[in-house]
This record gives sequence, C-alpha cells and structure tokens, in this order.
Amino acid sequence: MYSPFKTLHTDPIRLQQMATCLTMVRRFFADRDVMEVLTPALAATTVPDPHIASIACGLHAANTTAYLQTSPEFAMKRLLAAGSGCIYQMASAFRDDAASPIHKVEFTLLEWYRVGWDYHALIQEVHALLQLFWPDMPLVVRSYQEIFLDWLGIDIPTITLADLQALLVEQAQITSTFTSIDAALDAAMSLLIQPQLQQIPLLCIRDYPLSQAALARPSTCNPAVAERFEFFLHGVELANGFSELTDPVEQRRRFEKDNVMRAAMGLPVRELDEDFLAALPTMPDCAGVALGIDRLFMQWASISTI
Repeated sequence: MYSPFKTLHTDPIRLQQMATCLTMVRRFFADRDVMEVLTPALAATTVPDPHIASIACGLHAANTTAYLQTSPEFAMKRLLAAGSGCIYQMASAFRDDAASPIHKVEFTLLEWYRVGWDYHALIQEVHALLQLFWPDMPLVVRSYQEIFLDWLGIDIPTITLADLQALLVEQAQITSTFTSIDAALDAAMSLLIQPQLQQIPLLCIRDYPLSQAALARPSTCNPAVAERFEFFLHGVELANGFSELTDPVEQRRRFEKDNVMRAAMGLPVRELDEDFLAALPTMPDCAGVALGIDRLFMQWASISTI
C-alpha cells in the first residue's frame, strides 16, 4: 500500500533538483510578465464535481466546516475578475483519492491563466514550459475523437452505451454496469488507451466532449465539444486546461447538474461558491491550465514514484 502523505525529500541532491525545477518555472513566467499570486488553502465551499473528493476540516473555534482546496482555480478566477491580468501560482492541493505511484492526497499544482488567450495558444505555452526540461521533445496533438477512433475504432458521436459496455467487457474484463456514456468513456480511456500512450513521449489531447468539461467553454467550431485539453507525459496525465467559461447562468446550471449526480451517487450535495459565480460576469476572456509539479519533477529527476 502506498502512503497517502506527500513525500518529504531529505536527500540533498533531490532538494537541489526541486529547487532548480521551481526556479526554472518562476523564471519562465517572469520572462513572460505573468505575475505570481498566493490564494487561501482553506475555503468555506468546495467543488461540486462528483469525481473530485474534497477534504473537509472542522474548525472548532469558528464552529464551522472548511475545505482544503482541490485546486486554486476558483480563487484565482476571482483575481482575474478583479483585474489582476495574467497570473500563476504554485500551491498545495488536496484530493482524497487512493494513493498510487502517481498520486498523493496532498500534491503541488502549477496553475496559470492567460488573459485574451484561447486554449490553442495555451497548448503552445505548456509545450514551451516543458521544453525547459526536455528541449528536444516534440509535441503530438490529437483530438479526443481521433484518439478513440485510432486506438479503439470508436466513433464518439455514434457510439452507444451498450457498445462501450461490450467493449470494456471484452478488452478489459470490466463487468460493472455504467450508467452514462461519459463514465464508460472514462473507463475506456484509463484502462484501454492510457496504458498505450507511453509510446508517445508528449501528447496533448484536445476537444473533449462538452459533458466532460464542467468549467470550459464550448468550441466555436463544434458546440458538442469543449475547448479543453490534457497533456500526457510518457502516458502519465500531467496537465488539464481549457478556454474558460464566463457565463454565470450556464456555470450555475452545470454545478447544479453536478449536485444532482452527487445525490444519485449517494454523495453529499455541495453548497455552491456564490463568490465565484458572482465574479464570472467580470472575468475576462482567458484560458487556464493546471499542471502537476510533482509528476513533472518525478519524470525529470527519473524517480519511480512521486
């Protein structure tokens, strides 16, 4: 069993490597006039996404419950709405998922936002950042639909839940019954496609189904997909980003849908972050991304687990 707690590196070589890594990141953003910010690690509310397990903290003196941030996203978007301009942050985030070689309950996220950019421009900047660590690594970009068609022969717009279920039974020996196309696609991605992605050193998958992008805006070319992307480094998910949704009505609708899903799954319904929703009308058009620093460092320093 892997420990859920974040590893404390005591090896002087590892400490120096991590310091170098963080310095490289900070210089990258300083050279591009992106401002570093700090936001609170505790908040009164948390994300309603049913697939993100938040950690609650009882505050005895205040007689209330707070939540450790699953990412600094909502707080940083409030800064954007207040006129901060382009910003970044390296912060601890917390998610109560099972520990593994690539996940700890506490981990470090690098999150940044580019005002006036869309996800196409941000994909190129993520690649530029990674080239600091792997100068000669080319980037392969494929759409979500292309990945499923090329690797599994699945045409996303026409596939049925029954067909996906049959495929998972045949190729992954999965006998669980899935209640939605998205859940079955997630299983196919993690069990059938992602293990094969090690063949591609650096891959960006873009244009995810809109139903798999709770905070991203719809594509201007195809409203069935979102302007969302993910980076995979030797098959390990490294970054998740998108062109940001700034419509408070649509965002509230998505959050409420998440809470309906939570209730159906027997999970507690979450109070919505009204401060975040109130900030959306004044948030500028922008694109943002979160990148796992621990996973980046693990591969750059040739460490077998985080």
